[in-house]
Formats: sequence, structure tokens, C-alpha cells
Amino acid sequence: MKAIVILISGRGSNMEALLAAVVRGELPVRIAAVISNRPDAKGLETAAAQGLPTAVVDHKGYAGREAFDAALAACIDGYAPDLVVLAGFMRILTEDFVRHYEGRLLNIHPSLLPSFPGLHTHQRALEEGVRIHGCTVHFVTPALDHGPVVVQAAVPVLDSDDEAALAARVLQQEHIVYPLAVRWFAEGRLRLEGGRVRLDAERPQPPALISP
Repeated sequence: MKAIVILISGRGSNMEALLAAVVRGELPVRIAAVISNRPDAKGLETAAAQGLPTAVVDHKGYAGREAFDAALAACIDGYAPDLVVLAGFMRILTEDFVRHYEGRLLNIHPSLLPSFPGLHTHQRALEEGVRIHGCTVHFVTPALDHGPVVVQAAVPVLDSDDEAALAARVLQQEHIVYPLAVRWFAEGRLRLEGGRVRLDAERPQPPALISP
């Protein structure tokens, strides 16, 4: 069974979705640890309540990104994970860190990449007037929010939407596709070829999402 380490900075709702999928038997992984860069992250309490090992590597205790990332990598490697999962981990990682976990570092981003990388994705989507928005699970590379895409989920943008309503609709899909992507990794069904992800399985072809 593959071991994973989950990195969080706050409540960790995507972490909660992963934990729930494990409990339901839908995600065949062992969660080796939950690590945060913030000692007050609420997700640490959630993980500890489920009997999971937790750790804190406080970024404020380090002079720069390189020193913090080195300490974080040392902490992660102590749990010998097969996969590292970013679940609302609000730090930009150095190239050395990313290269160290190349091919085994996943992130979820609240937009249909390559559209709207970075922050404030839902407000930017509304301002641009897009009709379809969503989320993306991708392998992490040194280029911010630009790694090979594993899976995406799309939702319609409604005329009545504000930032909060759109964010909530996207978050529901995040909680579905992130456990799915981690399961594919754990089952050895993901391959990286020429900077693209290949899934070793036939998938049904869903109908197109057309909005409005």
C-alpha cells in the first residue's frame, strides 16, 4: 500500500476529503503524516483526532525559502512517502524541493489550468465573464500552477454567482477529483510521457458541459 504525506496550511478541507475516502475504503493508501507550516492550522486537530501523525515546520522560524524547504523535505522524508499531496498548502516551493519530489508531488488548484493560475481565481473568472470554471489536479513542477494535468472538473458559472457561491461549487468538485487522482497514483495507473499525464484505463466519454 502506498504511503502519502499531506501538506496543509489551514482547515484542510481537501485533506478531510482524502481522509474520508480512506475511511470509506475508496482510497487504498496509508496516510503517513499530515504536516503544516502553521502551528495553528485547524487541519492538524482533525488529523490528530483520527489518530494520524502530525508535524509542524513553521516557515516563520527560517530565514528564507531555501532553509524552510530543506527542513520541510527532511521532515517529509522521515515518513518515507510514495506521494506528497498539497492540500491548501500556501507556500511557493523552491525548484530544489520540487525536483526532489518530481513525479510524486500533487497539487489541486481552483481553476481550469492553464487559466487563472495564482490567487483569487474565482473572482478573476467572474470578472472575465467565463461561462465554465472548475478545478485541476496536477503534478507540481517549478513553474507555478503549470504542471502536467491529471484530472479536471468543470462547473457552470451562473449569472447569480458571486465569488463565494462559485467557490463553493468548485470546492465540491475538488473533494471528488482529488481522492480520484490520488487513487489512480496509488494503483499505478498514471504515467508521465512528454510532459503529459496518461491514465492506464479506458474512461467513459461524458457529454460536453455547455453553459449557459
